[in-house]
Amino acid sequence: MITDVPGVQAGHWTGHATGVTVVVFPPDTVGSVEIRGGAPATRETAVLDPLATVEHVDAIVLSGGSAFGLATADGVMQALAEQGRGFPTLGGPVPIVPAAAVFDLVASGGERPGPEEGRAALAAAQDPGSHPFVTGRVGAGRGARVAKWRGAEHGTTGGLGSASARVGEVVVGALAVVNAVGDIVGDDGGILLGSSAPEGVLGFPDPAPFEAGANTTLVVVATNARCTKVECHLLARSAHHGLARAIHPSHTRHDGDLAFAVAVGAVDAQFDRLRVMATEVTAAAVRDAVAYHRATP
Repeated sequence: MITDVPGVQAGHWTGHATGVTVVVFPPDTVGSVEIRGGAPATRETAVLDPLATVEHVDAIVLSGGSAFGLATADGVMQALAEQGRGFPTLGGPVPIVPAAAVFDLVASGGERPGPEEGRAALAAAQDPGSHPFVTGRVGAGRGARVAKWRGAEHGTTGGLGSASARVGEVVVGALAVVNAVGDIVGDDGGILLGSSAPEGVLGFPDPAPFEAGANTTLVVVATNARCTKVECHLLARSAHHGLARAIHPSHTRHDGDLAFAVAVGAVDAQFDRLRVMATEVTAAAVRDAVAYHRATP
């Protein structure tokens, strides 16, 4: 799990067909982002640009509800400010809480999580004893769907997954909300979860069988290694390599894919090895998001 990274906490609020997931980091965690999707729904991602002044990230919010769901970050910011977390200013601390959302408005029947749901997901993250972190059709992955590229009617449910890896003292974890156009590919290159379309049906029928911009995979990669903001940006790029391994086709013009990467900064690490680990755990997290299909009769 991403929570195997020391100091990283994660929790959910799960509704009927949408949800919110919050990942919380220790103070002074450095972060960046790489956006490759054509229609991302985001908030406070500009501050994560390597050239931007602010370096530290307090939490990241992932939600359903499309752009409406970005309001969940309001509740997380307010709660963290009450805890004294955030960028210090004369007017009090301003928590740095980037957010991104997936489109699930059709599946959710218009249900839209907001500030209170964000606050509830944060409370769950900060109380793991009472709210153990789980994966599957929970949190921001509740209304996710995948394998739509041969026709939306042939797609199936996606979800939220997580994975981690350790080399010596270095830990890298990833969390993925998988709402992709493409199929999910196993580590052997075979289709792990794909379209149910009959054999011979070509991908991307004309007209497009799904709504452009209504498909997104969101990733958070975290490590306990020491990294600069530029290095976090490169880790986010490596996370996209993991998406390409586990989703086919990936990064289409219909997907709003993005990857956050954060570094807690507790141990030294060989950076190129760290990038390989980020790629591998991202791919594993994507596959974990749909692992519940194999456990369901």
